[in-house]
Amino acid sequence: MVAAFPPARKIALYCLALLSAVILSACDDMGMPSTGPAIDTDKPVTVALLVPRGSGQPGDGILAQSLENAARMAIADLNGRPRIDLRVYDTAGNATTAAAQARKAVDEGAGIILGPVYAEAANAAGLAVRDRNVNVLSFSNNASIAGGNVFVLGPTFENAADRLTRYAAAQGKRNIVVVHGSDLSGRMGYSAIQKAIASSPARMAGSVSYDISQQGVMAKVPQVRETVSNTGADAIFFTSTTAGALPMFTQLLPEAGVSPASTQFIGLTRWDIPPQTLTLPGVQGGWFALPDPGRMQSFKARYSAAYGGAPHSIGGLAYDGIAIVGALVGSGKANTLSASALTQGAGFQGVGGVVRLRRDGTNERGLAVATIQNKQVVVIDPAPRSFSGAGS
Repeated sequence: MVAAFPPARKIALYCLALLSAVILSACDDMGMPSTGPAIDTDKPVTVALLVPRGSGQPGDGILAQSLENAARMAIADLNGRPRIDLRVYDTAGNATTAAAQARKAVDEGAGIILGPVYAEAANAAGLAVRDRNVNVLSFSNNASIAGGNVFVLGPTFENAADRLTRYAAAQGKRNIVVVHGSDLSGRMGYSAIQKAIASSPARMAGSVSYDISQQGVMAKVPQVRETVSNTGADAIFFTSTTAGALPMFTQLLPEAGVSPASTQFIGLTRWDIPPQTLTLPGVQGGWFALPDPGRMQSFKARYSAAYGGAPHSIGGLAYDGIAIVGALVGSGKANTLSASALTQGAGFQGVGGVVRLRRDGTNERGLAVATIQNKQVVVIDPAPRSFSGAGS
C-alpha cells in the first residue's frame, strides 16, 4: 500500500481547496469586463459581502467571521467618508447558493460584490449578476476563473512565480528545474512557473512531475538529481506546500547530493506557514515570496486589538476589497465601480502592500522575497511600495 502524506495542516488544506475547486472559467466568451453600475456617491454605497458561513465544513464559520470583521474594520478606517453600507450574505460554500445570494444582493441595491471564497462559487456568482453590470471581487486565488466581471483578490501562483523568477534571474540563478505534483494544484503551479520563466531572462532547464505520496516523492529524487546534473541547473523551483512534499524533497535531495549551496531551492508557496516549518533543516536558505511583513503585522495587531484574536490567513482580503471600494467611491465619480476604475494602473494600498487588478481579472501584488536563516524569516528583497507602468 502506498504511504500517504501526514494529514495536511489547516492552512495548507485551505489553500489546496481553493486551487482544487471545479474550474468553470468565467473568462470564456465573455469579452471585456463589465462597465459597472452608476453610483450616487452622495449616498451610502451598498457593498455585498459573500462568505462561506453555513457550509458545515470545519473552519468555514471562522473564516466567514474573520472576513466580516476585517471588512467592518476597513469601513471604520474610512471614518464615514465615503459611507459604505455593508450587507453580508451566507453562501454555505456552494455555487448554487452563491449565485442566488449574488442575485439577491444586487436586487437589494449592491453596487459591487466582495467574495465568495471558493472558485466555483465565485464563478457562479459572477455569472449570476453579469447581465446586471455588477463586478465581483472574489477572494479566490484561482486565476482560471478570472475574467468578464469576476476579479480575483487572492494571491495567485502567477504573481509569486513571476516575482521569484525575476529575482532569481537577477541573482544569476537562470537555469531552473521545476519539480511539481501531478495533481491539479501542482499542474497549475507548473504552468505559472513556465509562463514566468518565458517572460524573464531565465530558462527552463527541465521539469520533474511526482505522484502525491511519500513513495511518489522518494521515487523521483534520483530523477531530480540527474536532471540538475545533466542540465547544469542552478535552481529548483518547487510547487509543493509545507504540508505536502516540500519537507521530504528538501531533506532527501541534499542527502542525494543536490547541495542547496550551489542549487538554489525556491518555493512557489509560503514556507513560513505554519511556523514549525522554520525549524526544518532543508528549508534553511530557501527563497519564497510573501506580502509586506511589516504591513501584515500591523494589520494583525490592529485586528487582534479589535476582535480579541488573530485574523484568518486570508481575512485581510476583505479589508483590501473595502479599501479598494472606499478609494474609488471617494473620488465622487458615478462610474467609480467600473472595470476601468478598478483596473487603474496605480493600484491600491492593501493590508499586505500595494495591489492592482488587471483587465483580465487577475491581480498583481507587491511581494517581498524572503529566506529562512537560523530558523527565522529574513526579507532579502523588500516588497515594492508602488507600481511602475500602467498595468495590463
